[in-house]
Amino acid sequence: MTVTLADVAARARVSPATVSRVLNGNYPVAATTRERVLRAVDELDYVLNGPASSLAAATSDLVGILVNDIADPFFGIMAGAAQSAIGAGGSGRAGGEKLAVVCNTGGSPERELTYLTLLQRQRAAAVILTGGALEDPDHIAAMSAKLARMAEAGTTVVLCGRPPMPGTSVTATLAFDNRVGGKRLTEHLIALGHRRIGYVAGPKERTTTRHRLEGHRAALTAAGIGEGQDRVTVHGGYDRRSGYDAALELLRRDPDLTAIVAANDTVALGACAALRDRGLIIPDDVSVAGFDDLPFAVDAVPALTTVRLPLHEAGVRAGRLAMGKEAPPPGGIATIGAELMARASTAPPRKG
Repeated sequence: MTVTLADVAARARVSPATVSRVLNGNYPVAATTRERVLRAVDELDYVLNGPASSLAAATSDLVGILVNDIADPFFGIMAGAAQSAIGAGGSGRAGGEKLAVVCNTGGSPERELTYLTLLQRQRAAAVILTGGALEDPDHIAAMSAKLARMAEAGTTVVLCGRPPMPGTSVTATLAFDNRVGGKRLTEHLIALGHRRIGYVAGPKERTTTRHRLEGHRAALTAAGIGEGQDRVTVHGGYDRRSGYDAALELLRRDPDLTAIVAANDTVALGACAALRDRGLIIPDDVSVAGFDDLPFAVDAVPALTTVRLPLHEAGVRAGRLAMGKEAPPPGGIATIGAELMARASTAPPRKG
């Protein structure tokens, strides 16, 4: 038999209106009364009618977290941290908690918009969009319009690891400083004496790709390293296979290169595998550097030089912002710094 709100009220010896106030958290209730209601909820195993509740309120108890690829540690770490922050402090009882749902877009702009539409229909309390954005004017316009409508309906919108979206009603933007990170990484290689540096970039249409590459090229320009062979760049995906194939292409274009900078740590591992298969030693023959400082980077052999992004901390903060547990940064935008982690995969180039 289905347990009703009236059943809970009878067990707790309060009115149905009081039970509703406790479960919706929209009216102050005495602590002893709240505890009595929640105990009755537990004893009767009462389940709040989510759709009906969301119709009565501006939003539901749903929070959407959009990622490109949940299998990629870059996104998995942020999504897991955000989900933990969203659930932190919950009692496990009906009332006040939020259900965090991870939506895997596969990098598809169509899926990104579809998930936002589905979350909009469910009157999601908040959405968190992680990772770089697609640099396509039509998609940017569609995203801006969609997020504006969601914000107007009461949905909190948080960008985590994404650049700001001007003209959009976003509660908070946590943007990684990819340009500075890319610049510091290449400056490190130049300081070691490298001049023939290959670069394995991500997909051309992604903001993360452009910003990291801009930082890399800024360091080359500042050091007086010109175009041509010393600025060889190959674009690919953010996966290991792309790193492997791109490293072979870089060696074909410039057999004398002494260092490879990769779009991320996963790509860097693919590049390392390609170099080993060619009989080259890292870093004696070719230095390799990545980006993100994913958990496996320090355990790679040799340990991978990379740029650390505080992915877990950013995810936690995004979750807190989505739940209203933390005030938005001044102006709604916070730039999160990137730290160079110099390890054994980079060294001065071999003489001669």
